[in-house]
Amino acid sequence: MVEQFIHDWGYVAVALGAFAEGETVLLGAGYAAHRGLLDFGWVVAIACACASAGDQVFYWIGRQWGRRLIERVPRLAAQFPRVGRLLQRYPHWAIVGVRFLYGLRIAGPITIGAANVSPLRFFVFNVIGAMLWAPMIAGLGWLFGQALTSLSGRLQHVEAGLLLLVALIAAIWMFARRRAARRAALRDSASGGDCRS
Repeated sequence: MVEQFIHDWGYVAVALGAFAEGETVLLGAGYAAHRGLLDFGWVVAIACACASAGDQVFYWIGRQWGRRLIERVPRLAAQFPRVGRLLQRYPHWAIVGVRFLYGLRIAGPITIGAANVSPLRFFVFNVIGAMLWAPMIAGLGWLFGQALTSLSGRLQHVEAGLLLLVALIAAIWMFARRRAARRAALRDSASGGDCRS
C-alpha cells in the first residue's frame, strides 16, 4: 500500500517539496530510490528543476514586493541583514549557499531579490546551487538506505547466531535432562532390584 503510493506519487512529492523547503521529502525520496521505488536520476533531476523554479519565484517576489514584505514580516526583517552581509562578502556564492542554510530556503531568495541582485546573476548561481543541493540531499537519503540495509544484514547474521546459540543451549539442556532422567531411572531400577533380592 505505502510502496504503491510512493511509486504513484513520489515524483509529485519531490517536485512540490523541492519547490519550497524540501530537504525532508528529498531525503525520503533518496531512500525510496535505494529501495527501488523511485529512480535516483529522476529524483535528482526533478528536485533540481523544481528547487531552481521555486527559488526563482521567491526571488521575483523579493524583487517586486521585498521591501514591503521585509517591513511587514519579522522573520524576513531578521534575515535581511544576514543575507546582505553574505552578499557583500561572497557576491556569487552567497546565492548558492543560502539554499544550504537553515531557515533561508525561502527567506534567502526573497531577501536577495529585495537586495536588487541582477536577475541573470541570480539565475546562474541559483541553478548551480540546485545542481549541488539535489544530488547531495538525495544522496544522503540513498546512503541512509544503504546503511540501514547493511545494518539489517548484520542484524540478520546476529539474529541467526543468537538463534543458533539458543538452539544449542536448548539441545544441551534437553540432552542433560534426558541423561539425568536415565540415571535416575537406572538408580531407581537398581534400588528396586536390591530390595527384591
